[in-house]
Amino acid sequence: MADITHIFGGPWVAPEPIEKRVDPPEVQLRDAMASAGLEPPDTIHMDGKVHRFPTNGKRGDDAGWYVVFGDGHPAGRFGCWRDGVEVSWKAETGKDISAAEQMAIARRVAEAREIRQREQQKRKEAAEQTADSIWAAATMASEEQPYLVRKQVLPHGARVTGDGRLVLPMYNANGELSSLQFIADDSGKRFLSGGATKDAFWWLGDNAGASTVYLAEGFATAATIHEVTGSPCYIAYSAGNLPGVAKMMRERLGNQVELVVVADHDESGTGYARSQEAAGAAGGRVVMPPEPGDANDYHLAGHDLLALLAPEEEDDWLVPADEFCQQPAPLQWLVKRWLPRQSLVMVHGPSGGGKTFVLIDWMMRIATAADKWHDNPVKPGAVVYLAGEGHHGLRGRLAAWKQHYGQTPSRLWVSSSGCDLNTPEGYQKVVQSVGAVMRKTGEPPAAICVDTLHRFLAGDENSAQDAKTMLDACGKLIQEFGCAVVLVHHTGVSDEAQHRARGSSAWRGALDMEISVVPGGDGKPIKLVQRKAKDSEEAPDAFVDLQTVELPGWYDEDGEQVTSAVAVPSVAPAEAATNGKVSEHFRKFEAAWFAAQADVTPDGQPYLSSSALRHWLEENTSSTPSTIKQMLKPSENRKLVGALIEGGIISPHSHGWVVSDPAYSASLLMRRGG
Repeated sequence: MADITHIFGGPWVAPEPIEKRVDPPEVQLRDAMASAGLEPPDTIHMDGKVHRFPTNGKRGDDAGWYVVFGDGHPAGRFGCWRDGVEVSWKAETGKDISAAEQMAIARRVAEAREIRQREQQKRKEAAEQTADSIWAAATMASEEQPYLVRKQVLPHGARVTGDGRLVLPMYNANGELSSLQFIADDSGKRFLSGGATKDAFWWLGDNAGASTVYLAEGFATAATIHEVTGSPCYIAYSAGNLPGVAKMMRERLGNQVELVVVADHDESGTGYARSQEAAGAAGGRVVMPPEPGDANDYHLAGHDLLALLAPEEEDDWLVPADEFCQQPAPLQWLVKRWLPRQSLVMVHGPSGGGKTFVLIDWMMRIATAADKWHDNPVKPGAVVYLAGEGHHGLRGRLAAWKQHYGQTPSRLWVSSSGCDLNTPEGYQKVVQSVGAVMRKTGEPPAAICVDTLHRFLAGDENSAQDAKTMLDACGKLIQEFGCAVVLVHHTGVSDEAQHRARGSSAWRGALDMEISVVPGGDGKPIKLVQRKAKDSEEAPDAFVDLQTVELPGWYDEDGEQVTSAVAVPSVAPAEAATNGKVSEHFRKFEAAWFAAQADVTPDGQPYLSSSALRHWLEENTSSTPSTIKQMLKPSENRKLVGALIEGGIISPHSHGWVVSDPAYSASLLMRRGG
């Protein structure tokens, strides 16, 4: 490294006059260490050399380290060997920094990194040699070793040092002995000084042919699990190592083996949180003793550890039909009649047709606990929006919705990029990120949106095989979080393909709800049409308009106001009221009116009571009572009464309806008179 001390002009001094109050660099460094979760040392040396300090509060521990240069702009790095922490740091001096000084600080940080790496390599090589020597010289532990006696476990290949301490090997992913753990008779534990412990592990038992493999933090816990179950059990040595070791296990053991992470029940909740992270990263399940302590404590207290770890499964795959349907299980909704809970939904439409505006409106209403959408109740919940493209436009659309409705979506989270959701890496990225949000908010997502499907799919959307991997990933998300997964997709290019999603037919077959977003144009609103409703009756078409919204404080580079749009409820265009279906509805209404003696109001309008129409439908159609009930609902604008009201043909009056359209009314009255 070149000498750059002349750039900083000597050691750090507080600026005079003080432009803004700053703490001395030693205080700033200690604060930064504390923020990184490390216990800072009492004394700081800013001499460009590696200094070590304890990070666990125990004497003799030297896992913490720092390399800091104390020039005019102090900078360097610090971290912890044991926990894998490494942080770049520079002091706030209260002075303006020139470009040359910025470059010099960057070089100081890089130099600190090189110094740390050289020191780490030396420590690693020395520790590995020491570990090999100690492990080779250690003797096999006997069953009478005090720690083993107290924990009531067998040695399983553990060894003892000359002073009687239990010694355990720690291997890295390459199978090399990287460090050792020493356990004293009083259960005090420490690691070999300088040894690499990050993601280090050991295992008890034979992996060959195992259908279930366990993972635990400590040796006594792992030994107890192995002895009780007869299955292999890996040792991670710390809660922080659980996720890394779990990933390594999955890579080694394959996907056919069940992975069970056994969490320590500690007061801080760290054991369970790290176990959940490990299980999510490797596709496993978590087991934790119901009372404080670990699995060894649970077993020694006389509890049935085997029942906790491997509960017997009842053969309840086939159940009597009467029992199966006895418990009511009505469909639950996030947006009633449009977005079911715990379902797979696809919203598709042509590019630029408004589907993202519709989806944003739904998700923002869910995230802000809005009351209704098109008179359909909305249930509140957290939302994760996986955005694979168009983040600039999406930011404006979200801001427009906030501005228009005056609501803040505090329960909505947006991804900063896309990923291949149907790959193990992409799926785990989503699961881990959603899990992190859950730990922060304390609630699972009600919905996860994937916008667009193309940006999150590795492979060909026309391939049934690739579609299956994506559908499997969506199914796992639904099962993992108990949420709805909403896929946003494009329609085909041709006219005949506008009513269906682009790609393999496997997409439609797996959906619980399929919705087309049909563009308006020429003054017509956007139309939402349900193409498939697996477990419910298809809802009437819904209509929305895009309303322009100015974004306060948003101006382009020319100083012009930036605008976006928001989807707002609309009504069916006028021609929708005169289609053949509406005519069919009116013929039934007309027949019922004549059957009810062609009644009229005092001012001469044809009138039909609700009870008379119901009676006619019961006597003259094969419709079920529930269907007739829907036909009489004014809100069902694809059913008899709702369609006639929406078309302006009839209007509510007293306990029924009058024919309010002049042409239809005149026709009926003329025929009545004849």
